[in-house]
Amino acid sequence: MEKRTAIIGGIMAVGIIAVVVFGIGCIEEKAPAEMTTLNIGYQPSTHQIAAMLASEKGWWGEDLAQFGIEKVTMKEFPSGPPEMHAMLAGDLDVAYVGVAPPIAAMYEGLDAKIVAGVQTQGSAIVIRPELADEYEGPLSLKGKSIATFPPGSIQHTILSKWLLDNGVDPKKDVDIKAMGPSDAATAIGAKTVDAVFLPSPTPTIIVEEGNGVIVEWSGSMWPDHACCCLAASGKMIREHPEMLKQIIKTHIRATDYEIAHPEEAAGIYAKWENANVPTIKHSIEATDMHWIHDPQLEVESGIEYAKVIYELNRERYEGKGIEMLEEKDMFDTSFYDVVTRER
Repeated sequence: MEKRTAIIGGIMAVGIIAVVVFGIGCIEEKAPAEMTTLNIGYQPSTHQIAAMLASEKGWWGEDLAQFGIEKVTMKEFPSGPPEMHAMLAGDLDVAYVGVAPPIAAMYEGLDAKIVAGVQTQGSAIVIRPELADEYEGPLSLKGKSIATFPPGSIQHTILSKWLLDNGVDPKKDVDIKAMGPSDAATAIGAKTVDAVFLPSPTPTIIVEEGNGVIVEWSGSMWPDHACCCLAASGKMIREHPEMLKQIIKTHIRATDYEIAHPEEAAGIYAKWENANVPTIKHSIEATDMHWIHDPQLEVESGIEYAKVIYELNRERYEGKGIEMLEEKDMFDTSFYDVVTRER
């Protein structure tokens, strides 16, 4: 009898342990919190019209309602670095942003991945009209002041690499000033800088205002370089994978539409940014930009950006034990691959 009681007691003990372990497991594997608002970051550039177009057409709201999204908030930033500060703070779920800023932020601990392409090339060096005849390539920029986006941005990364590759020290031979697009355009107009390196449409706006001459497109500085991408937070990737697939589907739809209807895309941009429609149309026609959505087209450049950013910050990174990022650290193309197979 005692032996039987002991066996029953043992079975009950095992059962209790199993219940406790199962309960702990349930706590650890609990379903993600309900998400009713989606926060999308973007910048005032024709590079990222897809984000604005999908919002203007109502596609974000329509396509994401099935996942419980009641509100889509579009948050505008002057450039990529402050946009990535917002993502680091958890204020953005997805972001239309240059490929370099999320990579720079990943070195600082950003939990995110690049999940789709947005566009390639599309930035330009614009020099004050009275200095344009002096331009004969990168060496002629020695001693000049150049306004561009902050360190970690696509523009700062490309400009720094291009100068270094051509024997110009970006820290000693030129005066690179970190500015957003409107401030940089104002600065060259006021002649407080000699040149700017900015994404479209600002170069065309500066030219039409008579304040500069385009002397170099970024495609000649770095052929076929990746520019903007769609980045998703780690939380979005892990907790809302089906919604992320739909976000990529909507992005593809918007990209295909802007490629097929560039004039309408120009009108939407002009409406959102209170810009002149003919100027924006001219910018889209003049730029060497290409709208895309395949992230594979940005991987090679992304790996190179990771190297450039690391070299520019090697001492600090090595002091913190930070290693150079690899493709798997920066890109997750699996969602795009699934979506495009289903098309």
